[in-house]
Amino acid sequence: MEIAGAQIQQHFPPKPQCLMTPPLPFKLTPPLLLRLRLTPAAFRLFAAAASPTTTTISDPEVLIALPEPSKPKRNPRDKKSSPDANQLKLNWLDSLTCPLPDDFGNPVSEGSDPGWVIGVDPDLSGALAVLKPDTSAQVFDSPHLKVLVGKGLRKRLDVKSIIQLLRDIDAPIGTTAYIEQSIPYPQDGKQGWWSGGFGYGLWIGILVASGYSVIPVPSLLWKNEFKLAGNRSTKDDSRELASALFPSTSSLLKRKKDHGRAEALLIAAYGKGLKANADTSFPKTIS
Repeated sequence: MEIAGAQIQQHFPPKPQCLMTPPLPFKLTPPLLLRLRLTPAAFRLFAAAASPTTTTISDPEVLIALPEPSKPKRNPRDKKSSPDANQLKLNWLDSLTCPLPDDFGNPVSEGSDPGWVIGVDPDLSGALAVLKPDTSAQVFDSPHLKVLVGKGLRKRLDVKSIIQLLRDIDAPIGTTAYIEQSIPYPQDGKQGWWSGGFGYGLWIGILVASGYSVIPVPSLLWKNEFKLAGNRSTKDDSRELASALFPSTSSLLKRKKDHGRAEALLIAAYGKGLKANADTSFPKTIS
């Protein structure tokens, strides 16, 4: 009886099955112990495997609840569908198109005359060119003034003078203005980046507010049209070509610093669809 009582005391109270370490049908060697990390979920799986109703499985991989591989975090910027680049460009150009609709949302009846084109080189040393329906050309230096920046003087575009200049040329409301798109280059430095972006944005704002439709043109685009792109091309080539296309302005393009006038004329010529013949003696309209 004492032995029986001792056996009863040894097995009483009974331990819950979920807290008992199940007998393993195999021996865990040290490499396998390093490989198997018993998480709480894995421990519960081991406990359930020791139940009398569970069939003993010899494959240890089945008994281990390995954590699922973590999925790469999704970048919030990545969208299910990428935006349409062409549509974004059209939206941008539409925001620069004039004339604006009236108070009722109807388009203004006054439209642009296709014979008028404006070309703008937005740099401080740039210019504004106007081509009229008879292909006669005018070119004006970009108005600027000196301002104090820190302890030095720097040139800045004169906004009021630019507005007055646009009024004086008297181009119809809705006339298309082609402006060279500002692209920063590493050699320009921070001041050059700021000045280029400032002038580019300022010209766009003034032109649109004055009632003109603006189309930005990358420099490489219009220069390729006139074969002026590449390291071999110089500012002098731009002045020579502009003088050949518009002989009436040749007297305004004699100096090296007049390259801004020449580029404004060529940007306008690109917008109007003009190109030079093989002898570059006169302009020809692209059909």
